[in-house]
Formats: sequence, C-alpha cells, structure tokens
Amino acid sequence: MDFSSDTSAPAHPAVIEAIMRANQGMAGSYGNDEITAKLRNELARVLETDDFDFWMVASGTASNALALSVLCPPTGSILCHEEAHIERDERGASEFFTGGGKLSLLPGDGAKIDAPALEEALDNIDEAFVHETPAKVLSLTNLTESGCAYYPGEIAHFVEMAKAKGLAVHLDGARLANALVTCGATPAEMTWKAGVDVVCLGLTKAGAIGCELIILFGEARAKFDKLKARAKRAGHMPPKMRFLAAQAEAMLTEGLWLELARQSNEAAGALAEGFVRSGGELVHPVEGNEVFVRLPEPVIKALEAAKAKFYPWPGDCYRFVCNWTMMPVDVKAFVNAL
Repeated sequence: MDFSSDTSAPAHPAVIEAIMRANQGMAGSYGNDEITAKLRNELARVLETDDFDFWMVASGTASNALALSVLCPPTGSILCHEEAHIERDERGASEFFTGGGKLSLLPGDGAKIDAPALEEALDNIDEAFVHETPAKVLSLTNLTESGCAYYPGEIAHFVEMAKAKGLAVHLDGARLANALVTCGATPAEMTWKAGVDVVCLGLTKAGAIGCELIILFGEARAKFDKLKARAKRAGHMPPKMRFLAAQAEAMLTEGLWLELARQSNEAAGALAEGFVRSGGELVHPVEGNEVFVRLPEPVIKALEAAKAKFYPWPGDCYRFVCNWTMMPVDVKAFVNAL
C-alpha cells in the first residue's frame, strides 16, 4: 500500500464527473462564470456566513504564500511553528510573496505552538525598536505537520492572544477536513467564529485534483483586491476557474470532503492499532490521517518486502499517510498480513 502522501491518491470520481459537466460550452473567464457563482452559495452554507470573499489556486504553497502576502508587510514577521509547512516545505514562498516578510519560529510538541512561547513572543514585540522585525501575523496549521489537531477552543485562545497585540491570524488548512472530523467541529467554529482572518481551505489532499481556497473573513475582505492583484502578478489567476470551482463544489456538496476525511482518519487509526500490536511506539497522537511511529526493524523489513511506501521522518520515526481510497478493513488486513 502507498502511505507516502495523500497527494499520491487519485481524485474522487465525483470530482472527475463535475469537471466533465463543467466542460460544456463557453463560460466567463477568471471566475466570472456560473459554477464559481454557485460555489459561493455553497461556501456560504458550509461556512454559515456570507461575510467572506474567496480565491482559488491549484496548490497549498500558492494559497499560503498569497494569503500571507496580504497580511504581512515586507518589514514584518509571521509567527509560526518551527515545523510548520510554510517553514519546512514551501521553499521560502511566504518570504518571497511578502517581499521580505520573515518567519519567526516557535516550539511546541506535536508541531502545535507552545502557548507560553507564543505569549513570550507577543510580549517581546517592540515596534519602536528598529533593529528587530515585529510580528504582524500568527500562522496556525490544522492538522499540524505532526498530524495533531488544534481544537476550536485552542484556536480561539491563540487568536485572542494574537489580536490583543494587533496581529492578523492565518490558518493553513491543507488537512482541515481531517481536523474537523477529529474535533467534531464545523468549518465555522474552526475558522471565523474562532477569530481567524484568512483560512487556506485545502481540498487537494481530501480528494480533489488540485484545489485550494483562500477565504478572507470580515475585515480581511478589504484586502481582496490586493489578493487578486498579487495572484495575477504571481501567475495564480486561473483563466478557466470554473474547473477549480467544479472540484470544490463536488467536494463540499453533501459533505463529501468530510466523509472522505473520516474514512482516511479511520484507516489511520486502524494502521496505528496494528503497529502498536507489532511493537511500534506512536510518536504523536493519531488525530487525523497520519501516523508517526517508531517500528521494530523486522516490521520495517516486512513493510519494505510488501512494497509499502512510507517516509522516514525526523525524530527517528516513520510517517504513514492514509488517503481517501483506503478502507479501514483493507488497512487492517494489510497489517495482519505483515
């Protein structure tokens, strides 16, 4: 089985069918089409608000970098976890798109920011001290890079701390669906109701081909024109946006994205149980579709012999990612066969 990444999985058939339906006749360019307009209505239902604007791109890196570019000036910094995706895996895109904004890294177990460390960083902001780079944005990731979830109450607490110091808050939601299922929360509770200004809502890992939504809430909507201008300049203004909108509509309608996330989360739980029975040690709680585990050498060899794909990970462990195609029963059978 392929546990390398949820981006290795195929797109869900509903997404392909939606694209086929969208591939009929002429339609307005750059989001001026009926499918994108219809998507806005679906988003309003899912998010429980109409107080938002949104843009779509094909990759998580583009969505994060563009979102942060309208929140952080070139002379400011972004507080994030030292293992955050924007730090470890996006090749300096946030710094590039902000025109020089700095990432200020914070510690914490499970790639979740440690609250005392955040409090200290916020208390040390001194706009008058010209030699330092003052923080302007707090960036959270849900699920984190270690597969752990921030619950809505935790997000709201961090948002309150950040906004008391005048910071905006960005949420990297590449695996937001998995976090929502684990927390039993609604998209509204995890985002604008918790005070988040901008969320990058990821659907690619959930089962789309390539579809990430940058959603600006409330006062952050004033930056929407700036976001579009930066998207155009960066080459992230899809001419045929209806095909991105079709993917998003297919995933969101009737909760398909959450259904698929629940399935991949359950598969990860089954995998973790099997590894523990085989003498493995979980490095982080399994709160989504990823398993981080230390395994006995015979188990590793058995996995390799079975042609399983997975990654060694920092911390002397291995990462296994379950995707929407994996049924828990099949994962159990796989582990039992080892």
